[in-house]
Amino acid sequence: MKNKLIIGITGASGSIYGKLLLEKLVGLSSQLEDVSVIFSNNARMVWEYELGPIDVSSIPFTIYKPNDFFAPMASGSPAYTAMIICPCSMGTLGRIASCVSDDLMTRAADVILKEKRRLVLVPREAPYNLIHLNNMKLLTEAGAVICPASPSFYSKPKTIEEAVMTIVDRALVHAGLEVDSYRWGENRV
Repeated sequence: MKNKLIIGITGASGSIYGKLLLEKLVGLSSQLEDVSVIFSNNARMVWEYELGPIDVSSIPFTIYKPNDFFAPMASGSPAYTAMIICPCSMGTLGRIASCVSDDLMTRAADVILKEKRRLVLVPREAPYNLIHLNNMKLLTEAGAVICPASPSFYSKPKTIEEAVMTIVDRALVHAGLEVDSYRWGENRV
């Protein structure tokens, strides 16, 4: 069975995570039936600040506006298999934890949770305050996976992109995709 994914990109710093996630998905097209993308309003501004101009025409997936409540992911009937929000701002995470569906991204996350599907959140914030931690605890109890944007270094990444990919790959695995990546203890010399 192929996966139907929703990708959310928020205005948290770390646009490179979202960019590399979208690029990786292109290479995983054999596992995908559909990829739907939602950029928050702030995501585009932060992306342009951190990475330069965003060319949405080069993204080979359907992009939905953040206020489009008629998009398919606003309902459970299209049966998306998973949603990844990467990077995930603490504001978005908090609204999801509180069931405040005030835009398409938070509504889609609410639908994924209610349908008992995979929700993977990649928060990019440091340090966490108690409200952040409580929201993450609440979402974990509701079935979400919190995958902080904290790269691993045991694969000895040589570039920022390689370090970021340690998290992108992990998020994709939690969303149910098969990803060829470094795994601890498997690639020993």
